[in-house]
Amino acid sequence: MTRIFLALVSILISSAASSQVANTAELDRAISECDSLLFNLSFNKCDTDILRELISADFRFYHDQSGITESKAAFIESIENGLCKLPYKAIRVLNKETVVVYPLKNNGVLYGAIQHGEHEFYALEDGREKYLTSTAKFTHVWILEEDKWKLRSVLSYDHQDPPNGETGR
Repeated sequence: MTRIFLALVSILISSAASSQVANTAELDRAISECDSLLFNLSFNKCDTDILRELISADFRFYHDQSGITESKAAFIESIENGLCKLPYKAIRVLNKETVVVYPLKNNGVLYGAIQHGEHEFYALEDGREKYLTSTAKFTHVWILEEDKWKLRSVLSYDHQDPPNGETGR
């Protein structure tokens, strides 16, 4: 079942990569699909198999509070043994109105995209409604590798606690 799912994800990533060349709207849609896979499945549901498909071998993660993660393997390990083992379920919610995607071209040929936006992070604990833990800005660099979108670099910054420092805890 997992292999079938990963095959479908791979097809989706490939089709998003090949279909986006026509216009900006298609590029926005392709990157939005990748973002959804990255967060709705890997972050929100701790599905690290998706990360293995989506992240470039040359991955780097820059975080304003926890420093630099310099490899794909270290990042996946931090998700598996950090985020996925928190005493609560972490949930990321994208603020879609803030997202902007910029194409990256080399002599007119699309090779990547910069995705910038803002998102909110929530915690969900047994017996409680989800509550806001922080907001942040992000900048992702997506690169086409063998006609598949791969996340190459992440800047995660300007993390802010909820207003009045209330986290619901």
